[in-house]
Amino acid sequence: MIPAPATLGMLGGGQLGRYFVMAAHELGYQVWVLDPDTDSPAGRIADRHLCADYGDEAALAELAKGCAAVTTEFENVPAETLAILAASIPVHPSAAAVSVCQDRIAEKTFLKTHGLPHGPFVEIASLEDLRHAPSDLFPGILKAARLGYDGKGQAVVEDRAAAESAWVALGSVRCILEAKLPLDYEISVVLARGQDGAVRAFPSAENRHRNGILDVSIVPAWQVDQNAASLADTACEVAEKLAGCLKYVGTLGVEFFVSRGQLVVNEMAPRPHNSGHYTLDACGTNQFQQQVRALCGLPLGDAHAHSAAVMVNLLGDLWFEAGQEREPDWNKLLAIPGLSLHLYGKQSPRVGRKMGHFTVIGQDSKQVYAHALKARVILGLPDA
Repeated sequence: MIPAPATLGMLGGGQLGRYFVMAAHELGYQVWVLDPDTDSPAGRIADRHLCADYGDEAALAELAKGCAAVTTEFENVPAETLAILAASIPVHPSAAAVSVCQDRIAEKTFLKTHGLPHGPFVEIASLEDLRHAPSDLFPGILKAARLGYDGKGQAVVEDRAAAESAWVALGSVRCILEAKLPLDYEISVVLARGQDGAVRAFPSAENRHRNGILDVSIVPAWQVDQNAASLADTACEVAEKLAGCLKYVGTLGVEFFVSRGQLVVNEMAPRPHNSGHYTLDACGTNQFQQQVRALCGLPLGDAHAHSAAVMVNLLGDLWFEAGQEREPDWNKLLAIPGLSLHLYGKQSPRVGRKMGHFTVIGQDSKQVYAHALKARVILGLPDA
């Protein structure tokens, strides 16, 4: 166990790292953040910001010397960086777990190896691979094996010719070709797994996306409640098995497609997840507090939700609604019952950039949803 007031290290300075810093401070810890952005949201509130690249040997040596343990806020920190740090201090999640999650081919192969539900796929390393890909993978989705997120690094391909063009457009890099499944809806499970193997899963969320970016998360998941309540339990069971197979320690997000009533793992995120932001307001222990607890070997908290919740992402598009950059008027939004506004402290809004979110909570899920829709109208957002 690592007791406070020890210093913890965070690789990454975005909003997920920012919330980790806040959660660690609440438990009495100090936090050093390593991030190359001079004005990163997490670095601005950390006890120390090491402004350096994730492969900077001097910065990593300093982090290892000054911190009792290290974690990460996004999956694209090089696994080699985690391995270097793990030679000196505890690192959770491990380099081995993160390396699976940061490569789509490794991820899908892992799911297949461990008997976890997944869609048809094939690895693509050349145009020749595409020419011999099974016909039942079309129409499909061609995805770069590494570095894609929020809909980036991928293309929907209707046939083999379109796939060949898309592969070249993606840079002729290693890719995965997945069959495009008929989609009923999407859900996710965020869980925490401790060093002792204990697991606490938060209630599953129904997720709706816009332009490849998460737009809304609804808890409890409406579609699941209406169509198959056991699906939520099954999703948690699959996510827990996945975490165990990874020997995972920390907070983990697992995204699922529901296709023709069946669960299919879409991808996993070795960190807190955007769809888990509702836990900040609707749960006694949120996903970031669980991340701190798991890293430090503390008992995990209760993952029960005390309220229904709807979380809505706020993208940089809102700052340009009038054709010029200006801060949205939050006054009417804050007057809505049960609504909490979270802004991430990012100084430069951009179209598609996650600038914040709001969550509406309450005991009546239909009323909560109605209040969230009202808030969207106030902001000029389209219907969810």
